Amino acid sequence: MPITSFCLPPLPLNRRNILIGGAGAAAGLLLPSLAGAQTKLQITEGNVAPLPIAIPNFVAGSPADGEVGVGVAQVITNNLQRSGLFAPIDQAAFIEKIVNIDTPPQFQSWKTINAQALVTGRMTRQGDGRLKAEFRLWDVAAGQQLTGQQYFTSPEYWRRIAHIISDQIYERLTGEKGYFDSRVVFVDESGAKERRVKRLALMDQDGANVRYLTKGADLVLTPRFSPSTQEITYMEFGQGDPRVYLYRIETGEREIVGNFPGMSFSPRFSPDGQSVIMSLQQGGNSNLFVMDLRSKSTTRLTDTPAIDTSPSYSPDGARICFESDRGGKPQIYVMPATGGAAQRISFSKDDSNAIYSTPVWSPRGDYIAFTKQGGGQFSIGIMKPDGSGERILTSGYHNEGPTFAPNGRVLMFFRDPGGNGGPSLFTVDISGRNELRVPTPGFASDPAWSPLLS
Repeated sequence: MPITSFCLPPLPLNRRNILIGGAGAAAGLLLPSLAGAQTKLQITEGNVAPLPIAIPNFVAGSPADGEVGVGVAQVITNNLQRSGLFAPIDQAAFIEKIVNIDTPPQFQSWKTINAQALVTGRMTRQGDGRLKAEFRLWDVAAGQQLTGQQYFTSPEYWRRIAHIISDQIYERLTGEKGYFDSRVVFVDESGAKERRVKRLALMDQDGANVRYLTKGADLVLTPRFSPSTQEITYMEFGQGDPRVYLYRIETGEREIVGNFPGMSFSPRFSPDGQSVIMSLQQGGNSNLFVMDLRSKSTTRLTDTPAIDTSPSYSPDGARICFESDRGGKPQIYVMPATGGAAQRISFSKDDSNAIYSTPVWSPRGDYIAFTKQGGGQFSIGIMKPDGSGERILTSGYHNEGPTFAPNGRVLMFFRDPGGNGGPSLFTVDISGRNELRVPTPGFASDPAWSPLLS
């Protein structure tokens, strides 16, 4: 996607020097960190007081760009608000009207409405038809610019620009990478419950720009993104045994990863995207295998009379977590990525009969997310890779299929209320706060989050 960017240098607060530094933007110079900046959101596992931030509509270079300027500001507002870490201020409370982002704002006007951070921006159509987007992030209390950037792209990509700007703001104010410029692949479900049509679908992380990757003629399950490329692996039930496919998003090409005897389940990429790990059924049991995507050679990792499934790599590729009933009922185990002895890490303190399933390793490596079934509830939770620190984030009738945002801060999962209804997608923070429904055109299940696009 053709998006180019350059840093905008800080605006000097001395108007006599207002034109200094203009060449720096064209050269793409990096901004120095501002040691005196006061506005910084501290993220802990406890309660976080959302940071008040003002996001006026972006100034339009022409009346035709006015709608885009409003749309960009709204997408940024929605992204930051849904994160649970920011409290965008209602535009009706604004005192100053931003008309020129090349002059410093009237900081006292923003202090009056309790804004701790301020975003100003402009959208301008270029002579070659491209869209130029500029933004500046201000520390209101310190009266300083924290960061600034300009982007050039085709007009149809304005929503992605809004996501990229959201990530810049998120990172500058929290110290963590953002996750807004990313996508989610999921299984779209439609029709009567007993004749449900399931199609592979792709959308932006906020539910916008949905497109369908399969037509629904065959059943699709467990789509998973490559951590390193915009590729998806998934299972499809056609006329014969289920097959594992590789789908390239940008070209729409797909290929069969391999033909395997018996049933195959839960394919997932290695961190470098060069291989796929999966569960293959052989008789009454299933074991884990990894296939090199270049040579198509397959290596067996487990050899037990149990059912081993749902493997997921640690981000450094050194270990694998997976689900196995080798102890009598499904639990979560961790073993070296090359195979070998596996260690059980799931032990429920409050329910000895609890079942653990669908483990997935965080991109940060600090947690493993899981589905826990017990006491008539399906819960989504996280634990450390050694099994300690288990924390339940949400519980309900049927919650399943956690997937991490690229920064490891947020989980997406699906919930099925039962009856004549169908599943929906939800997000929740790893602290257990801020559970939100993700809008989709119909029923939706099996989400998988992409890496950052930018």
